[in-house]
This record gives sequence, structure tokens and C-alpha cells, in this order.
Amino acid sequence: MGKSNLRYFFAGILSFAIWGFFSIPLRNLKAFPSEEILYYRIFTSLVFLWMAILVFRKKQIKKDLDYLAGLTKKEKNTVAVQIVVSTVLLTSNWYTYIYAVNNVSLQSAAFAYMVCPLITAFGGFVLLKEHLSRLKLISLAIALLSIILLATGSFVEVLWSVIIASLYAFYLIIQRKMQNLDKLNVLALQIGLAVILMLPFYLFQHGSVPDTAWFWTNIIVVAVFFTIIPLFLSLYALIGIPSSTLGIIIYVNPIIAFNVAIFYFDEHVDSHKLIAYFLLVVSVVVFNWSIIKDILTFRKKNT
Repeated sequence: MGKSNLRYFFAGILSFAIWGFFSIPLRNLKAFPSEEILYYRIFTSLVFLWMAILVFRKKQIKKDLDYLAGLTKKEKNTVAVQIVVSTVLLTSNWYTYIYAVNNVSLQSAAFAYMVCPLITAFGGFVLLKEHLSRLKLISLAIALLSIILLATGSFVEVLWSVIIASLYAFYLIIQRKMQNLDKLNVLALQIGLAVILMLPFYLFQHGSVPDTAWFWTNIIVVAVFFTIIPLFLSLYALIGIPSSTLGIIIYVNPIIAFNVAIFYFDEHVDSHKLIAYFLLVVSVVVFNWSIIKDILTFRKKNT
């Protein structure tokens, strides 16, 4: 990998490494209901994200507006439906992840993001008619075996993992369909729509606004350090490295998350889970073997 691309590669690794530690601020907020954490994460992210976009990304906004102006009414309706559906999926993913971290187990949340790229690939195969090689189909079969094995030990954890992963996977599939719009602008629009969708629930359910510095410090950390910054970094990474390489880097997230769960929060891992996790790692390696081989071959040529 050339020196000019190293900064993009580092940005990609850093974005997913940051997300690997996401459970720490969420666990700091464990005393608060999951829906309350979700509300304030969305509200705070909206403020900081739109501030960043209006200051740094005015050209991208104009470009997107020009693109939308040139669409037919049918195309505009399609984009609107895609944004609404993806917003519901993303908001649901955020809620289920928060709930799993604080009420199920950290491992279930980490396992979800090991499974997510595989579910995304399978969803693309079924819904978008994307080609999957025989090797990749074998890897999906191994992943299914891993999920079944884990389910025999803890069905609840696996159910939450699959729900979290599926919500995010189908969100990503819809994102693929919106190729001509700036991803960060779309995210800002989705978060704005999420605020509109969540506001009736918030007004109906909420009591008093939390007034502790501890709560707001962690919410701001979640919104800025674990939402906006890693999203900026991952988008920056895609400027200089292919999405296939970023697809490999994504596994930095669950690897760190598993270590945080086991060594920081002292969650127990029995032999049953270790075998299931090992099978999933095998599945991931088999699924990405062509990319791994290309990276290794490229490295040998340049040493």
C-alpha cells in the first residue's frame, strides 16, 4: 500500500476501532432507560452533525440539491421512500444495540457486527441479485452453523445479535441504492427525520430532562466521538481505499468489542461460545479470502 493511501487506511481502522469501545459510554448510562439514551443521542447528534455540515460541507449540499432537482417525480418518490425506510432501520438498530449492551450482554452486541457484513452480503444476493461465489456461499453456511451453535447455548443473545445485525444490514443495502447522494448529507437528513419520528414518543413518555453532568457528558461523547467522528473517518477512508478493503477493516470493531466485554467488563465466555466464535472467524476469513489474498500478494510485491 502506497504512502499516499496510508492515511486513508489509518482513518478506516481508527473509525472502527473507536466504535469498538462504544460499549463503555453506553454502560456508563446503564441506569437510564434505553429509549431515553436513544432520544438524546439522536437529538444531540442532530445538532452537532448539522453544525459540521453547514460549516464544512456547503458544496456537497448544493450538489445534492441540484441532483434532486433533476429527478423525475417518480425518482424523487423512490428516494423519499428509501430515506424513510432507512431512517426507521437505523433508528431501530441504534435502539436495539443500546438495549443489548445494557440489558442483554456486550457479547451479543459485538457478535452482531461480526454477523452483519455476512447478512448484508446475503441480503444483497437475495434482494439486489448481487453475485456470490461458491466460496462465499460456503462461508455463509459456516456462519449459519455458528449462529445455530451459539443459539443452543443462549437463544436470547443470538436473537438480539441477529436482530441488530439484520436491521443494520438492510440499512446498508438501502444505502447502496442511493449512490448519487452524499452519504453524510443523507445521514444528517435521516437523523433529522428520526427526531421527527421520535418526538411524539419523547413528549408522551419522558419525565424531566436529565440534569446531571454525568449524563450529558456521556451523551455528548456518544453523539460526537462515537457517531459523527467515526462516520467522518469512514467516509474519508473511502476516498483512498476501496470499499472491499474497508469491509475487511470493519472486523476491528467486534474484535475490540469482544475484548472490552471480556477484559474490561469481565463477561464470561464458555467453551461453547468460543467454538461458535471460532467458526464465525473461519466464515469471515473464507468470505473475504479473495480480498485477503490480494492484500497479501500486493504486500509481497512491494517488499
